[in-house]
Amino acid sequence: MSDVLITGGNGFVGRHLVTALQERGDTARVLALPGEDTAWLERRGVAVHRGDVRQPATLGAPMRGADGVVHLAAMMDVWRPLPDYRAVNVAGTVNVCRAARAAGAQRIVHMSSSSVYGMGLGRPADETFALRPFADPYPVSKAEGDRAVQQLIAGEHLPAVVMRPDQIFGPGDHLHFGQMADRLARGRSIIVGSGRKLMPFVFVSDVIQALLLGLDHPTAAGRTYNISSDRPLTQLEFLSAIAHDIGAGAPRVHVPYRLLYAAGYAAERAAALRGPGSRPPITRLGVAFFGTHNRYAIERAQRELGYAPRVPVREGVRLTAAWYRSAREPEPDAVASRPPQPATQ
Repeated sequence: MSDVLITGGNGFVGRHLVTALQERGDTARVLALPGEDTAWLERRGVAVHRGDVRQPATLGAPMRGADGVVHLAAMMDVWRPLPDYRAVNVAGTVNVCRAARAAGAQRIVHMSSSSVYGMGLGRPADETFALRPFADPYPVSKAEGDRAVQQLIAGEHLPAVVMRPDQIFGPGDHLHFGQMADRLARGRSIIVGSGRKLMPFVFVSDVIQALLLGLDHPTAAGRTYNISSDRPLTQLEFLSAIAHDIGAGAPRVHVPYRLLYAAGYAAERAAALRGPGSRPPITRLGVAFFGTHNRYAIERAQRELGYAPRVPVREGVRLTAAWYRSAREPEPDAVASRPPQPATQ
């Protein structure tokens, strides 16, 4: 039985990892920000330590005695300047790695991202590809954090594994699947370009499998692995599957890639004028994600770790749509007591 600390363990992926660790008999502890609501974790008997990856002094005590550390904490999907992203995704990652090593952790698993490679590469990227992220704060900072961990592995013999998963979805994913489903339910979803580009999505349980392999496999330390599905869907197939499974109409409006990309640029400029935290309704990164061909090779993880994707993307959509439908259905008492709400778009 192992004792594992998870940074960012109160998030979407973290909660799935906590459940998986407990189900196999391990002890999970979580590093959470001081203001986070961690009632779900506490109900499961998880020790919650308050701290911030940007503050090294808050990391030593939570890691003391941990056999392994899984670093999931990251800044994403907030329209803030690159230095803010770097403070979490680069400096915070280095802080976690050094604190884990000082505490005697035997294995550190760092969750990077397939976005570190860039977009529209033309062929499936393997782990030897150069990191040339799209010029957006999230992938840029994730690539820098990825490089920082690799430097610690090479220069300080850090016992770390770097995982680069595709876009993760599954039950509990309010941020990405939830937003796509909401747009489809309102009849506001569009297709970027032809809709025939393969989408880089991976179901959350396959990512959990990879994280556990990273913790357990005796030869994983020092290695980097892409994690994805071996049965992807195109953009049109993916959105149509969501629509079908939530009872909405499939998207039919195709908008040219170049037009949307220009709209993303204009929206980003307008948001920048409004100041930090102002989120544009469309971004160039989002357009590139949906409108270019993005595939990542997983043969190394299959060969070296025994990683085997178990949930095809289409089945993952069915499972996640079931969660989405249930999450939208209020309890009967809540319906009775809810005050009238103003109409919104």
